[in-house]
Amino acid sequence: MNKHIVLLLGLGILLSACGGNSNNSPDSTAEKEPSAAPAASEKGIGEIKSVTLNNPLKPDMVAKGQAIYDMKCAACHKLDDMRVVGPGWKGLTERRKPEWIMNMITNVEIMLDKDPAAQALLEECLMRMPNQNVSIGDARDILEFMYANDGKK
Repeated sequence: MNKHIVLLLGLGILLSACGGNSNNSPDSTAEKEPSAAPAASEKGIGEIKSVTLNNPLKPDMVAKGQAIYDMKCAACHKLDDMRVVGPGWKGLTERRKPEWIMNMITNVEIMLDKDPAAQALLEECLMRMPNQNVSIGDARDILEFMYANDGKK
């Protein structure tokens, strides 16, 4: 239970710093980051260097991602733009690259310590996202669910 709350908190931090304003442009967070931040945090820090997106989305992955969200993320993150402990997920896939999202989910401690965009989220949310020990496969399912939540087909 504590791990779930921690993961949700971390994702909330990620999402709230990435969103919550009416400006949905991909560069909306660049103004808050140092000049070197966009290149450093475009894909984040971690194992995930490349993600192949599904077009169309795979319903089985979306369902698995939603189940993981319900279990580990929903306490801190809402599917709209409402901020709870962490930011809402609406529009996240339009503001962040898929690699960055997956690295934040799977490598949260290093991201919060070294990634400028993640640090900006932490500064905004004031709560560290906990490490939920999400596997890369589960993080990919969560990502698929995030794309479905944003209305992608």
